[in-house]
Amino acid sequence: MRTDTTSAASVIFAANRARGAVRFDVRQVEGVTRRHHLHESGSLRVRFPSPEGDGLSAVFVNTAGGVAGGDRFEIDIAAGEGTRLAVTTAAAEKIYRAQGPAAELDIALKVAAGAHLAWLPQETILFDRARVSRRIDIDLAADASLLLCEIVVFGRAAMGERMLHGEFVDRWRLTRGGRLVFAENIRLDGDIGEKLAKSAVAKGGAAIGTALIVPGDEALVTRIREVANSFGGEVGISAWNGFAMARFCAQDAARLRADMIAVLGRASDAALPRLWLN
Repeated sequence: MRTDTTSAASVIFAANRARGAVRFDVRQVEGVTRRHHLHESGSLRVRFPSPEGDGLSAVFVNTAGGVAGGDRFEIDIAAGEGTRLAVTTAAAEKIYRAQGPAAELDIALKVAAGAHLAWLPQETILFDRARVSRRIDIDLAADASLLLCEIVVFGRAAMGERMLHGEFVDRWRLTRGGRLVFAENIRLDGDIGEKLAKSAVAKGGAAIGTALIVPGDEALVTRIREVANSFGGEVGISAWNGFAMARFCAQDAARLRADMIAVLGRASDAALPRLWLN
């Protein structure tokens, strides 16, 4: 009887998990980027505000109101030759406490020859005892360009909240011209609060971030370091394999967001999404 009850509870739990998927591609039409095919399912939606210049903006909306344990979301974006696409989210994504399996986020970004993709979601906020596994796969043509940032916040400091326990798994892969040029796996689990307090990890910081800039070189690194005196948190930047990467760590999300905006402003002449500046 106990086994049957457990099995029934598992079925009910699975049936109540959120699922969402968005797949779309953009193409260049008479010199202007336009949406081509679009598929949406579940609670994940994407909206396209009015085009600005020759580029296109996309905004993701999660109608589930957040992400809980066992939820699964998939995003697949293809930027066609010569296109310019900027992607963001309508709000910060909240990952709530998980009682069972971890939430899964799978993101695939493909950028064709001469195209530019700016992947600029707002923060991902992890609540105490949240469990999430994220995978980001990026496939760039040899002459494509990319501006990508991700910010992860371990609890809302402004609300007196901290993420003390849970699980955060993050897997990134970047190929350029068919060659793997960057691979990284991050795993924080168990007593996350204690680990973040260590000097070698985050020195008590509650927010971390990464900016990936392709192409990137030492000249870009030097340009970004010119504004280092304005940083409110710790920022490190380096270039190798034809791309640049900036790492961020701060005591709270607001400080890290300001640092990220400063770095992105130096990395690109394009304006940030309006939602970032509200």
